[in-house]
Amino acid sequence: MRAPSWRGLKRWGRRSRPLVLRLAAWPVALAALAACSGGWHIGSNSQATDPATVDYPVFYVKRQVPVDQAGLLVQDDLRVMRTLTPSTPSADLYMRASASPAAAETNISARITAGAMWDVKDVDTSADGSRAVFAMRGPLMMNQKAKDPPCWRIYEYVIATDTLHAVINPASDPDPPTVNDVSPHYLPDGRIVFSSTRQTQSQGILLDEGKPQFAAQDEDRKEPAFVLEVMNPDGTGVHQISYNQSHDRDATVLANGRVLWTRWDHAPGKDAMSLYSANPDGTDLQLYYGANSHLTGTNNTVVEFVHPRPMLDGRIMAIMRQYTDVDDGGALVIIDGEHFVENTQHLLAYPTLAGPAQTPGTSNNVLTIPGPSPGGRFISASPLLDGTDRILVSWSQCRLLDSTQTPPAIVPCTSSALAQPNVQVALPLYSVWLFDPTQGTIQPIMPPVEGTMVTDVAVAQPRPLPTVINDKVPGVGLDENLLNAGVGVIDIRSVYDILGVDTAVPNIAAVADPVQTPPDNRPARFIRLEKAVSIPDKTVVNLSNAAFGASNFMIEILGYAPIEPDGSVRIEVPGNVAFRMSVLDANARRITPVQGVWLQVKPGDAVNCNGCHTPQATAQNPRSHGRQGVFASAWAGAAVSGVPFPHSIGTGTGAFIPQAGETMAEARMRVSCLIDTPPCQQMVPGFGSAMLNPAGGMNVLYTDVWTDPAQATPGTPITLRYDDPTQFFTAIPTTALCVTQWAANCRIIINYPEHLQPLWDAPRPTPAVAGVNNTCSQGGCHNSKDAAGAAQTPAGNLDLTKTPSQAVPQQLTSYQQLLFATTVTVAGTTATFGPYMNAGAANGPLSAQFFACVTTGAGCTAPVAHAGFMTADELRLVSEWLDIGAQYFNNPFDPMVPVN
Repeated sequence: MRAPSWRGLKRWGRRSRPLVLRLAAWPVALAALAACSGGWHIGSNSQATDPATVDYPVFYVKRQVPVDQAGLLVQDDLRVMRTLTPSTPSADLYMRASASPAAAETNISARITAGAMWDVKDVDTSADGSRAVFAMRGPLMMNQKAKDPPCWRIYEYVIATDTLHAVINPASDPDPPTVNDVSPHYLPDGRIVFSSTRQTQSQGILLDEGKPQFAAQDEDRKEPAFVLEVMNPDGTGVHQISYNQSHDRDATVLANGRVLWTRWDHAPGKDAMSLYSANPDGTDLQLYYGANSHLTGTNNTVVEFVHPRPMLDGRIMAIMRQYTDVDDGGALVIIDGEHFVENTQHLLAYPTLAGPAQTPGTSNNVLTIPGPSPGGRFISASPLLDGTDRILVSWSQCRLLDSTQTPPAIVPCTSSALAQPNVQVALPLYSVWLFDPTQGTIQPIMPPVEGTMVTDVAVAQPRPLPTVINDKVPGVGLDENLLNAGVGVIDIRSVYDILGVDTAVPNIAAVADPVQTPPDNRPARFIRLEKAVSIPDKTVVNLSNAAFGASNFMIEILGYAPIEPDGSVRIEVPGNVAFRMSVLDANARRITPVQGVWLQVKPGDAVNCNGCHTPQATAQNPRSHGRQGVFASAWAGAAVSGVPFPHSIGTGTGAFIPQAGETMAEARMRVSCLIDTPPCQQMVPGFGSAMLNPAGGMNVLYTDVWTDPAQATPGTPITLRYDDPTQFFTAIPTTALCVTQWAANCRIIINYPEHLQPLWDAPRPTPAVAGVNNTCSQGGCHNSKDAAGAAQTPAGNLDLTKTPSQAVPQQLTSYQQLLFATTVTVAGTTATFGPYMNAGAANGPLSAQFFACVTTGAGCTAPVAHAGFMTADELRLVSEWLDIGAQYFNNPFDPMVPVN
């Protein structure tokens, strides 16, 4: 059956109307549906006709089809995990004795729901087939707000004893009733991994930062972010293992014991749901599949990968669909994640495999775009791990609503019906089916019922137990000193390694050698650690959009460290936070694209990577990184043990003699951990030397510790400090202690009115010169008034005063004019000026013009030469503020933050 033409189609209504298709005519309906099944054989099911009937209990959820007042389907949205439909349809968990129409069906949750309105979802069964776990919420009120309790909680049903209980005892739950727990899955050791808004460790970090505890919103700021947590079988020991800023959902476990789940990557510049994996304790987080395979839907449209389930052969079954407007369902897809990280990108060990990694789970024509799908749609699937390749699915046939009949009739999606103008899709009819891809058959487990959706199917079938991966503990996988300090380690072999290619000019070895490349000529000089700022719900702080300014997010800076000559880095980072890294030049300005994903490190653990990566692949180069085994390292490190790196210091306490294969950072930090007091102090961000910031801090410092002065000229020291009152003329954007003593809770928090505006208002020159006043915002300069108070055109058409902006009254005029275009009409003539800076890029073309103006005077010589107007320390502040997004505020709790 050919796909329908979408040209000219109008909005597809899903209306609840009187129907010609009746349940009494179920066999007739199946025959009609077979006509549009796209190659399937749709038949009845019975013990006699199917000798391989599943004789294990089958669980599923029955709920009313959610419709609005007009009778249209209330579409779900993968990005919204707690929302209730306006009508709050009731749902229950059911158990069927086997996958047979004749099998007995039992309402498991009725003993709790008792006829009241509850919702149920996310059903999973244990590996031994003895129990089921699921999420349930209720009792609910009509039109209840999604944020109001009762909220989602995890329940467990034990088959042998016919008992049902909340896994976390409500009476002893330490968290408030507003938290939500969903998507539970059994780990091989009996514990349960689930998605939750508890954010257990993240809320503890907020206290360390001096903020109140709250559930951080997702990056759309629609609801609290659901992150992965793990609990004991009795509901105790709840702890967080993922730190994404948007949702982590649909957890399952691979045969090797690693947790696999769908991650909503929504860091600045990203918006996609891909598959990730990690150990059950959250260590070794990696991309698993799909970051650059989203354009694989119908007609190469965007799809997301949700509800992954491992198959016996190691492949992954998932639902491939758009976020919303697809009748809650999508296409079944089989993903070869063992050999591929993307649809056409194999792992390094399998060079002969060309792909594609994705194969359709069915032969029928399932579309992933809005509108009728000739092959129907799938909302859930559960592979039977019995060697038959069969799948229990929740599937809705393609059905159209023929309004030319009286009353309107539901008709099959035949080619002729799909070709009609103004095609109208009927409400979905999801029910449980047994799909056999080998035979090309799909058999109903129960008759579909109009107005009812049967979803979240799972079979309580004993299956092989995945490998048990024990949590790392101090002394076994975790460094106790790092753990006690609340930090982990990030180790990068070389920032010049881009997707396994040595991009250094001419190569890494030459750039690392001070004779071949003078240290001052190296492009990559510093690494900056940047942390996502947790944004509270409007009930905590009702932030105005003006608080964010040029960016729709807030960022804090965790610290800086020099990049070693070979591009390597080994640095401590705060544990249990979402962070990203930026590679900087000697001015502490980013020289690489923004990293598009959030990283995490468990306290005491180390994360190792080969190098840096392009954040966005292109259609011609859809390559991903972030998974072990994708690329080989472009930098081999030291060739042999005991031999100094070329032209580096080779003797004495300042010598960092490598072992074979070590990078310069690894060699330096190994020695530091052996001889320094305290151990490893050179791994601390902001470390300068034994005399300058020996305890680290928030200054940007570089001292050449490598070059042997007898063989080459050492690099020029770099000192960009907050704590030099002769060079830094605004408020310090961190605590006084953190400036010279780094700790896991140190943060650089830059708020424009507090830290940037004083730069324009500061007396200049400094020190003062008699009779000279070059203050930027004074009358007669970058001010809409002259020295006498009369109206004037600001110098350079740039007003740097702290008056309220006419465009956005909650922001200062200087902020608006620096970052946004300003239209001015004088004597009937309209002109547009600005912006003068690039939000998000200190090395952007506009930003570069600004820095040239205030350093060399280039481009802004009248009326006053600006050369040397600002110090290097001040420009460091401007640079880091621009790089992280040029936000108006980066602290949602600042007393002056704009609120609604």
